[in-house]
Amino acid sequence: MALAHGVAALLVALLALGATVYGDCICEKNKRVKDCTLNNGECKCVSWGSDVTVSCLTLTSKCLLMKAEFTGLQGRSIPRHAFVDNDGIYNPECDNKGNFQAKQCNGTSTCWCVNSAGVRRTEKSDANITCNEVVRTSWIIIETKPVNSALDTHTVERAITDALVQRYLLNQKHINVMYENSYITVELKQNASEKSARDVDIADVAYYFEKDVKGDPIYSQSRWNITVQGEPLQLQDTLIYYVDEKPPEFSMKRLTAGVIAVIVVVALAIVAGILVLIFTRRKTGKYEKAEVKEMNEMHRELKS
Repeated sequence: MALAHGVAALLVALLALGATVYGDCICEKNKRVKDCTLNNGECKCVSWGSDVTVSCLTLTSKCLLMKAEFTGLQGRSIPRHAFVDNDGIYNPECDNKGNFQAKQCNGTSTCWCVNSAGVRRTEKSDANITCNEVVRTSWIIIETKPVNSALDTHTVERAITDALVQRYLLNQKHINVMYENSYITVELKQNASEKSARDVDIADVAYYFEKDVKGDPIYSQSRWNITVQGEPLQLQDTLIYYVDEKPPEFSMKRLTAGVIAVIVVVALAIVAGILVLIFTRRKTGKYEKAEVKEMNEMHRELKS
């Protein structure tokens, strides 16, 4: 009885601190869960929008997190002029382990193929598109910029590395952090042979990191709290690049208008250069012929 009262008191204290309790335990690493139960000291919960049970001792897969986030958006009041970046957030199809299915669709007849990070790697097509495999994303590059650029290089690199190891549970051998020219570059490398069953996936780490930086943490209680030289490390202009083990299958349709314009300008410049060369040669040839003609005429005049 005393133990039960103690547990109840603990839950009340946690609620007072702003923690969210789901069922019999608290899922610290994922706030988008339900129906939690405590079994042999491990808290397990059902992810929103799916019937997949996740462990709260580690990170939840990006696919399940995206599905839960999409589910959470349903029924909310959204401004009339708002729009959704369908390449950034969509309702993904996950397998029973929480991994992305190779083929994803938007609920209509538009489908595409994704990599292991859930990022589109083909043109959008109809439902007949064939996606034979989930190509692994083995290298993720995160570029970001501190709000305060007057920071010690080694201290920044150490702080980011420690956060990736301690907060996101990633093995340090997969991490390389560089701080130069006011930009932080985080490289996460992890091919299939390097990832054990207990290792977190770099795609999941990058997603948690992105959410923390944007002020929308997936953790239920603790927030992004990295300090450098006694000040909170605030980041801005964050971009994430994905490198797959096989190149993507995009065509010219994928290129933006700006890129296409640059290609057209370069092509026109090359054509203009060729035309100038041709006309220059023609003029040179005419001049040489005229010069020869004049010399012949002078030679005849001298003979006469």
